[in-house]
Amino acid sequence: MSLRFEDLPDIAQTAIKQALESGATDAECTISEGQEFSAGVRMGQVETLKEAGSRGAGLRVLIGKRMGSSYTSDLTPEGIRQMVSSAVDLAQLTTEDPHSGLPDPSDLGSLAGDLKLFSDEVASLPADRKIDAARRAEAAALAFDPRITNSEGGSFDSNIGGRVFANSRGFTGSYRSTYCSVSAVPVATLNGDMERDYWFTIARDFSGLESPELVGRTAAERVIRRLGAVKVETQKVPIVFEPRVARTLLGNLFDAVQGMAIYRHASFLAGKLGEKIASDKITLIDDGTLPGLFGSQPFDDEGVPSRRTPVIEKGVLKNYMLNTYTARKLGMKTTGNASRGITGNAGIGHGNFFLEAGEKTPDQILAGIKNGFYVTELIGSGVNTVTGDYSRGAVGLWIRDGELAFPVSEVTIASTLQEMLTGVGEIGSDLEFRGSVSAPTIMIGEMTVAGR
Repeated sequence: MSLRFEDLPDIAQTAIKQALESGATDAECTISEGQEFSAGVRMGQVETLKEAGSRGAGLRVLIGKRMGSSYTSDLTPEGIRQMVSSAVDLAQLTTEDPHSGLPDPSDLGSLAGDLKLFSDEVASLPADRKIDAARRAEAAALAFDPRITNSEGGSFDSNIGGRVFANSRGFTGSYRSTYCSVSAVPVATLNGDMERDYWFTIARDFSGLESPELVGRTAAERVIRRLGAVKVETQKVPIVFEPRVARTLLGNLFDAVQGMAIYRHASFLAGKLGEKIASDKITLIDDGTLPGLFGSQPFDDEGVPSRRTPVIEKGVLKNYMLNTYTARKLGMKTTGNASRGITGNAGIGHGNFFLEAGEKTPDQILAGIKNGFYVTELIGSGVNTVTGDYSRGAVGLWIRDGELAFPVSEVTIASTLQEMLTGVGEIGSDLEFRGSVSAPTIMIGEMTVAGR
């Protein structure tokens, strides 16, 4: 008998009931399902076509303060019984952890209302329309300029997912979600040197995507402006991060404010709550409640309602990102940021993690810079969130007298996250949500550009 998504909450509750009957004092069950589609087109021809589906359940049980977990892709009654038995057996072998346990019942719940996470349009979209979108994006990029001589392809990707969570403290919740995306990756040539760049659009429903032609043209414009790049001399100048690059800084900050790093003192922001750690222009928010966005969900992976949490407010560190375990370790309350696969202890994730927009447009920010570097791509991973040291390879465009003058590559930008945060001089007005981490243009007053 094939299972419907509507059947899955009953299966999760059955697993919980069996776990308690087998000696567990608490239990929680996650069931996840997904259907993925991916089409890749290169030089007009379909190169890859993939469609896959998966469904699995995970159970985490507690016997006092001892934890065990197990998972299965077999959701038959026998498969669930075996999963329960394995988890309970493992819990009897583990050592006690005084901070383990489920959230307090008063912390549990789910957001009411429609978060607009699911679109029937994506679920019913025929494959030929998906392939056509990928082909059109690549074709628009190839037609843009004769210097675009090759392509790494155009692609269309979509996902239809479902999530169920239940625990032994009375919580059961479920939601479904969709997204789709179109991208293009053109390659341009000048004097034998090749450059590549990309652009993409992503939305919960097909009608929310930018046109494939716009995606292709934008990718083409980006790769053409990289041709003829030079290496500049080593110097200290203002740095402007375009939004696509600026969001990586937010990823570094999330690593520094998540509870596991904090209680292990493996973050330069440990012990800094309530302190001024950044420019007044920085307000950093985590918000899982915004309808239609990619980090939104009605509850986290422990059954705690999603919420809006200010992380940095006008430069002051206000909150860490916590699940129940890290909150107990720190003597605090969960912020509803538990995240897990289908099994094991919950880690920490974010909702929509974003920097609030400023008032100046990117052009207005550039206009105030006489000599500086506009960064469009970062290379490598030289960021240490324990010490704050920051050093990454960079590609972009040199700013001369307020305008983008010429392309630059093979340089490194360096500073510390502490100095970068306090040195933020401007935040752009161009905030767009192209994922669960989003940032507008960011200008930092001074960083070292290491070139020739």
